[in-house]
Amino acid sequence: MKRKIMFMGRSGAGKTTITQALYGEDIAYKKTQYVNYSKYIIDPPGEYIEDKQFGFALALYSYEVDVIGLILAANEPFSLYSPGTVAMATREVIGIVTQINADGADPALAEEWLKIAGCEKIFFVDSVTRQGLDELISYLGWDEN
Repeated sequence: MKRKIMFMGRSGAGKTTITQALYGEDIAYKKTQYVNYSKYIIDPPGEYIEDKQFGFALALYSYEVDVIGLILAANEPFSLYSPGTVAMATREVIGIVTQINADGADPALAEEWLKIAGCEKIFFVDSVTRQGLDELISYLGWDEN
């Protein structure tokens, strides 16, 4: 079964880039201005998680997916996710560490922060080189006919 996912993460964490990579599109930076809603991915703007006034929208969109992907770039200096964040979700939540090959990247630290948030399953992805995407695609069931 092909599962639908919603990405959550701050602006610049790589939500739109991973969406482009998963759909096999050319990687081109573009600032997400509205919720990008497609067949298998919901990609909200980073401001939805950065500003508590928009949190209700993330909660509503989560009802339309099978999986929530908490995105955390490997070169971020802090995590937006509080300890135990996953406990509030009504859907399966996975962690996705992006930008694993970026300058200053520390994938192990990002993984630790996602574990503290409650993620048990964590993927490591470089959307530009496609490293780690096959594992995520398989996990979501997108490689099934």
